[in-house]
Amino acid sequence: VQVVESGGGLVQAGGSLRLSCAASGSTFSINAMGWYRQAPGKQRELVAVITSGRYNTDYADSVKGRFTISRDNAKNTMYLQMNSLKPEDTAVYYCRVVVTPGITYWGQGTQVTVSS
Repeated sequence: VQVVESGGGLVQAGGSLRLSCAASGSTFSINAMGWYRQAPGKQRELVAVITSGRYNTDYADSVKGRFTISRDNAKNTMYLQMNSLKPEDTAVYYCRVVVTPGITYWGQGTQVTVSS
């Protein structure tokens, strides 16, 4: 499975961005998908996840109410709509894809920078 993120960039505080994560290859076995982020000097942290089937979602407390995760199985693509962005959202955002039987694939990351 190949995973490619896109949609990062520079935005002012209060603005919005939409990230995309496109998966290719053995996508028939994709289970959960998620977004993670890593700011300079910090550990990578979970932002949001979405499962297959019922599309259950979960978010980090810091982004609840501002970010929305979604996926389009027909396109093997996951999205992260980020609204009301804050400077503390600045990080490299990574897409994580879990395929049966539990193998994880990561994208190369996309930089999101929020200026104050």
